[in-house]
Amino acid sequence: MKNNLVSDWQIEDGNEKDVILSSRIRLARNLKKYKFPNRSNYEEKKELIASLKRELDFLIDSGFDFYLMSDLSEIEREVLHEEHLISQGHTESSETKALFLNNSKHLSIMVNEEDHLRLQILKAGLEFNDLWQKIDQIDNQLDEKLEYAFSDKWGYLTSCPTNVGTALRASVMCHLPALVLSGRIDNILGAVGKFGLTVRGVAGEGSSSEAELFQISNQITLGFNEKEIIDKLDSVIQQIIAEERKSREYLLRNNYLKLKDNVLRSLGILKYAYQLEEAEALKYLSRIKFGQDANLIEEKLDQDLFSKLLFKIKDAHLKHSFGMKLKQDKINIKRAEIIRNILNEE
Repeated sequence: MKNNLVSDWQIEDGNEKDVILSSRIRLARNLKKYKFPNRSNYEEKKELIASLKRELDFLIDSGFDFYLMSDLSEIEREVLHEEHLISQGHTESSETKALFLNNSKHLSIMVNEEDHLRLQILKAGLEFNDLWQKIDQIDNQLDEKLEYAFSDKWGYLTSCPTNVGTALRASVMCHLPALVLSGRIDNILGAVGKFGLTVRGVAGEGSSSEAELFQISNQITLGFNEKEIIDKLDSVIQQIIAEERKSREYLLRNNYLKLKDNVLRSLGILKYAYQLEEAEALKYLSRIKFGQDANLIEEKLDQDLFSKLLFKIKDAHLKHSFGMKLKQDKINIKRAEIIRNILNEE
């Protein structure tokens, strides 16, 4: 795997990027002539991988790399998971799983995850229309080579019934510090379920929120076409963006000195800390991003500081960069050193 672990897409321009760090669209697909992964055995899974590598060789010719997950180290698999390029499940039972990954590292195709194929594409900001256009094009190319499991009544057939239909999941990673600080976050996010949406932590299903980041995605995949699902999610996200900005204005009017002190204390800690745990570092970086977006920091800092460091300072990235056997105390020291050096250079 290439050593450049921070993908370019994270720091590119994007709509509403002060609130929406990134957007993602994922499609689940299965092949008609193979048993679904939850019913197939080891040999059948290996046969599917070999067949897909042959059938989809055009991907390799057009800028994709192919990986057997068993050929990657445990740390390399965790790095891919930290960057949201594969699921947590795809890091496990690696001998029966594979991955197509484009050179820009923002479009991945997991093989033998919960479904035969999981296509996903990511981009900075709120960019559903562009993402849908690109992933739909890839999906059509695969459809010409493969015979999908499809029902005229139910749509695309998937291992999990909740994905049947379009088998499309669209999601955004939201940075909502003002809603958290103002105590409005539970009411705002609690209401999204009424619109057929769900809220997860930064690492997806089963994870908790960190750095005031929340992942919001559609739950319903059946009974609506892809455009309707994306438009509904986009509409709700626009309302959440408006509420976050409204809360920022309220906090700045009523708690300006306290906020500024909090932000600058966070900046000071990161500039001089000798060791930092991951959650602690992300908390302070989140506060600095809030300070930048709310014009609370006079010092000139890279506007993409948070996006650049979000993955780079995670444990697997640090182990991959500085030694896979690095102990936790050394990881915490390296994390603080990276942040300290970047901030003090600026």
